Amino acid sequence: MVMVMVMEVMMVMMTVMVVNDGVNGYDDNGDDGHDSCNQPLTSALPASAFSSSSELTSSHGPGFARLNRRDGAGGWTPLVSNRNQWLQIDLGDRVAVTAVATQGGYGSSDWVTSYLLMFSDSGRNWKQYRREESISGFPGNANADSVVQHRLRPPVEARHLRFLPSAWSPAGRIGMRVEVYGCPFRSDMIDFDGKSSLLYRFVQSGRSPVKDIISLKFKTMQSGGVLFHRQGRNGNCITLELVKGKLLLFVNSGDVEPSPSGPGGVALGSLLDDQHWHSVLFEHARQRVTLSVDRHSRRFQAPGQLSHEDLDPEISFGGILAPGKSVAFQRKNFDGCLENINFNGEEVIDLAKRRRPQIILRVNASFSCSRPHTVPVTFPSAGSHLVLPGSPARDGASSISFQFRTWSPAGLLLSSWPPRGSGGFLLALRDGALSLGPSPSPGQASSDVTTGVGLADGQWHAVSLTAWGNLLSVAVDQAGASAAQAALPLETPAGGAYRFGGCVPPGSGSERQASLAGFQGCLRLISINAREVDLISVQRGLLGNFSDLQIDSCGLLDRCLPNHCEHGGRCSQTWTAFYCNCSSTGYTGATCHHPLHEQSCEAYKHRGESSGRFYVDPDGSGPLRPFPAFCNMTDIPWTVMQHNGSALTRVKGADPEHPHWAAFQYEASLGQLLATVARSRHCQQLLEFYCRRSRLQDSRDGTPLSWWVGRSQETHAYWGGSVPDAHKCACGSAGSCIDPEYHCNCDADWDQWTNDTGVLSHKEHLPVTRIVVTDAARPGSAAAYKLGPLLCQGDRSFWNSASFHTETSYLHFPTFHAELSADVSFFFKTRASSGVFLENLGITDFISLELRSPMEVAFSFDVGNGPCEVTVQAPAPLNDGRWHLVRAERNTKEAWLQVDQLPPGTHTAPEDGHLRLQLNSQLFVGGTATRQRGFLGCIRSLQLNGQALDLEGRAQVTPGVEPGCPGHCSTYGHLCHNGGRCQERPRGFSCDCELSAFSGPFCAQEISAHFGTGSSVTYSFHEFYPLSTNSSPLAASFHGDMTLAGETITFSFQTVRTPSLLLYVDSFYKEYLSVILAKNGSLQIRYKLDVHQDLDVFNFHFKNMADGRLHHMKINREGGVVFVEVDQKARSPVTLSSGTEFNAIKSLVLGKISGNSHVDEDTAQAGAWGFSGCLSALQFESVAPLKAALHPGHPGRTLVQGPVASSECGSRQGGGRVREHTHARAGHPGAVDEGEPRADGPHGDSAVIGGAVAVVVFVLLCVAAVAARLYQQRGLSTTAGTEGREKQVPQCELGRQDAVCGDQQEGI
Repeated sequence: MVMVMVMEVMMVMMTVMVVNDGVNGYDDNGDDGHDSCNQPLTSALPASAFSSSSELTSSHGPGFARLNRRDGAGGWTPLVSNRNQWLQIDLGDRVAVTAVATQGGYGSSDWVTSYLLMFSDSGRNWKQYRREESISGFPGNANADSVVQHRLRPPVEARHLRFLPSAWSPAGRIGMRVEVYGCPFRSDMIDFDGKSSLLYRFVQSGRSPVKDIISLKFKTMQSGGVLFHRQGRNGNCITLELVKGKLLLFVNSGDVEPSPSGPGGVALGSLLDDQHWHSVLFEHARQRVTLSVDRHSRRFQAPGQLSHEDLDPEISFGGILAPGKSVAFQRKNFDGCLENINFNGEEVIDLAKRRRPQIILRVNASFSCSRPHTVPVTFPSAGSHLVLPGSPARDGASSISFQFRTWSPAGLLLSSWPPRGSGGFLLALRDGALSLGPSPSPGQASSDVTTGVGLADGQWHAVSLTAWGNLLSVAVDQAGASAAQAALPLETPAGGAYRFGGCVPPGSGSERQASLAGFQGCLRLISINAREVDLISVQRGLLGNFSDLQIDSCGLLDRCLPNHCEHGGRCSQTWTAFYCNCSSTGYTGATCHHPLHEQSCEAYKHRGESSGRFYVDPDGSGPLRPFPAFCNMTDIPWTVMQHNGSALTRVKGADPEHPHWAAFQYEASLGQLLATVARSRHCQQLLEFYCRRSRLQDSRDGTPLSWWVGRSQETHAYWGGSVPDAHKCACGSAGSCIDPEYHCNCDADWDQWTNDTGVLSHKEHLPVTRIVVTDAARPGSAAAYKLGPLLCQGDRSFWNSASFHTETSYLHFPTFHAELSADVSFFFKTRASSGVFLENLGITDFISLELRSPMEVAFSFDVGNGPCEVTVQAPAPLNDGRWHLVRAERNTKEAWLQVDQLPPGTHTAPEDGHLRLQLNSQLFVGGTATRQRGFLGCIRSLQLNGQALDLEGRAQVTPGVEPGCPGHCSTYGHLCHNGGRCQERPRGFSCDCELSAFSGPFCAQEISAHFGTGSSVTYSFHEFYPLSTNSSPLAASFHGDMTLAGETITFSFQTVRTPSLLLYVDSFYKEYLSVILAKNGSLQIRYKLDVHQDLDVFNFHFKNMADGRLHHMKINREGGVVFVEVDQKARSPVTLSSGTEFNAIKSLVLGKISGNSHVDEDTAQAGAWGFSGCLSALQFESVAPLKAALHPGHPGRTLVQGPVASSECGSRQGGGRVREHTHARAGHPGAVDEGEPRADGPHGDSAVIGGAVAVVVFVLLCVAAVAARLYQQRGLSTTAGTEGREKQVPQCELGRQDAVCGDQQEGI
């Protein structure tokens, strides 16, 4: 333990502190600054500067508490060692304190192992110093004589310091010797009384300043007031105002009243009305504005075109002072002290002291800050309480008043319990409102009244409680009173007392009241019967009694500052913790860090999703929000991102002086689009440009006349189908332009409509953000264009993987910088029993993920609170050669680890511990810095805070590691449904649906057909022989290999017609199977497997199955036993008598059959009628007849007669399955379904809507095609009456309003 402490001391001593804060009035910058503000401050102080709560003996007094002193008893020791003791130092003046050091009592067993540090200007109203804004204590000593020093970052300016021991040597007492390090602090102060203000006028230089900087400190106990204001022309102004204890910066452009929620409003800080100094730094550099309050900063862009020239060369402090000018918006003046006001290096208060002409003072202001201090008291726990004796009432009226502030919406504030047990009352917070009522006996109903709302907001609220006779009333913030009749007067009998905080005594009050916890927060200005209570006397034990209080200090913290809730999560808090409301953010977790949505359509596909609208979050937990897009689940999925200008737009009258331009607004922001493009393997955008005497470039000098603008606002003069910088179109690259002298069809300048259409596929230039046309003003000239959606295919990071072959091999990447939030996700597969996935180290901090054993994954880290570990135990070994997903996250509230879909392991962070993870080594992937316990196997899709690491690129140059990792079907093969076979690919897998009755990327899209009257589909099992019922025995013998001892048949059907033949299978031996619907709509299955035996007929007397609904059939014959399922319900098996083998199968017929004289009468009658309706997903063993008919791959196998058409009837009622949208060509991902985006799974009605939309679109396209053909026969012309009209275009943002969108185009 001693060695550990010595090492910590050495590390602290070796650390160099760097501070540069012009606000403080001193400069501690680098090594020289470290020496200049690191002098011991207590050596020259008299003994009277030291004081304490108590002392064991005169030899243990506070005057002996200097570092390394051996006189007296060798240090300070209090009379009693408990947490209420303190050692205080008066430094004589306000100084900058940069470090503190402690020792134990000389040669004793007395030392302090941890302590709190408080500071104050006046010796009253103490404030606790916190490291990293959350750590309340300092580690102390491990023995009596070693010195432990702590640097204060940031330094603190104070006159008084107080050390409060919180833990000490278990073998001794509290014992301390201390030293304080720092330097003098220069201070110029001015005191504003809420009516005064100061105006500073300066000479503006001829050149516009690059930056304006205002720095100051302020101190107040009022919650509102203007700190500074700068007026400008045309209503421009900058105002920094304290509102409800927060600083609000208003940067206003125009005459609109500024608002903190507006574009120029920023709120920063909290609880700033605590009578302590707070630093402010304001920087204005052209449009960039930065506001810093204490340790927190906000940067934003000023609204409009606000510049330094728009602002007057004067600034008012303490209020709005603008002599001779009108002030549009009145604000409350500041009531408090300002210190060290500095504007661009000029000390404003010093100028005011010297009465320089640049300064105008309204009302007298003193150049000091001697404000009276209140004495607050902190109730840190539910058991904290203060008991004060009652005092005689005046004129029969009793009163109690006080102020409180808290974050907790519930808690007992005040209670009275007279000795006789009657006449008491309870005043409590419930849901942020005050509840007052008498204290009833157990079992008696309470009659409470409430007043106030939202009182748990951290603000000071004044409460006044008055009793007159039997009337008990309460008022909050002078907003009126609420009254309740009490059973007895409020007067407290002799010996009675008032109890602030604490809990309801056991056995007292109702059950609802007994459940109340004690108040947690701060009180001040307590008065009983108009006499203010001296809380210092309470602290000294001279008045009342208390338990677990912090008197003369308000320890309320704003745990929502800074707001650790990410992605717009709303922060709320109690005394001990903060909580994040992540609703409507698209994220989840304790700090709203974990994304709810996948990063790409590829990821959605491998969740088994079908085509549809989804929310895509391209950077995962990064700053970009999710956006809606259409995912087209082809073999390699496409992401379709629409914009507002997809309609055909016509241009007339555009020339270089008056160009036409259109800016495209996408469903996603530019940042979201760029992130999606970066992740994708390939992106493209179809751009169609139609022209009639409208050129793309001037043939004389090559000047572009029309162009498009890309992602970075760069202009491009090449068009679809060409390569960048070629200034060509698709026809120019292919050598097929209508005039070979030009590289684009439009450049031929024909007096007829032509076009240059092609696909833009250079990722670095996409998306298209704007189109400009300048050659459409000549006589007879016109142009039109149409931009398709941005289409991106695949996900480069999803399959990015590396294979690790030795335990000593690893990949290294730059340091993982994730101080407050760190998340890691990846896939792994291995046969090894253990190994480290990744590791990153700091001086003491670290983060590590490893396979601890075949069934355990461990996530370890240290952020300064000691090593922590989260583990997940798997029910089965993870070294099974299959892909497993690992996700880990560490944030300021918790850490968690999840493997696949197993329940996650979690670890809660300490409330007041270190927050920041500080790493400095390289990130090691697949191994460690020591080259031990390396991982053997594959790691894929590694992402840190949403950013993918290029494992393959790094593996190509690393020995022992190979890029890529084969073998995906063992994990993803289950996604291939309905008999589809998984096939390995270098980057992923695909589903082979050849032997399935389904299609699509997962063989999940039913192949359905609609049969018209008299239609049929015949599938021949022997394509080289004619489908003849008069086949010879020789042919039958030749095809004897088609004899079946059993078969499985599945299909779905939908019809309203009876009788109907659903399916017919025959053989060369005149054996057959038929499935029919009888006249009454009942289902019949007929087998004749031996021509010499009677027909087997099985009647299934269901309801009428010709009811227009989709029914699902499964027939499975095993020898002589037939098993039947109808609509997923199994029927009793039946036994055949006609045989057990189906010999020499010849063909399968769907629909109408004729000329089969050997079939029974019912089958012949049904066959004559055939089938009219829908058949879907028909599978006979490994044969899919409908697929063979509709998607022929083997010519000669099928014969289609009559009206048989592809249909969606099978998927339309598929129990929630959404039809997958596929494309004839991979290069054209197709149209977008305009449904609502979804994040998790398909919805049942989507296919119905999609089918209806498809039919309507198809009809409209047919009508449009006919109309276009007729119109072309008339020639492309323009109606003169419409050319000159200005048309408002709602679908695209146009620079000129002479463009026509959608159905308004003419002649195209």
